[in-house]
Amino acid sequence: MDPFTIRLIDHNSDDYRYEVELRHLILRGPLGLSFSTEELAGESNSHHIGCYFEGELVGCLVLRPVNATQVQMRQVAVNDLVQGKGIGKMMVKYSEALAKSLGFVEMVLHARETAVPFYEAMAYTKIGDRFTEVSIPHWSMVKVLV
Repeated sequence: MDPFTIRLIDHNSDDYRYEVELRHLILRGPLGLSFSTEELAGESNSHHIGCYFEGELVGCLVLRPVNATQVQMRQVAVNDLVQGKGIGKMMVKYSEALAKSLGFVEMVLHARETAVPFYEAMAYTKIGDRFTEVSIPHWSMVKVLV
């Protein structure tokens, strides 16, 4: 039996608050950034995915619809204590299946430069030029969901 469970998280639930804490710990805090109330309120139309190990949230990501056919993967975070166990890969596969089931045909994302090899291994392609977002280098990436 797989010790990891992946499921949707309801916006503004207790699990959502844990998700925001994890995203802050892994993604925002180290850069000296935090989430605004407006940013979090604006996530109500997004799909929040959490990965749990023995009932504890250890990974998360957010899918934000861009238009009728395109969805953006964002805020992918995995607790440092469990990195390297395939959690990111499981969450990305789950998010792709969810996006397809909702009718989206293309996944886009802004990958931190350090994460580009991870996404390339999952068939994402860099598009455009490197840019700076939240003070660090990023690449736009895309994958057609077939």
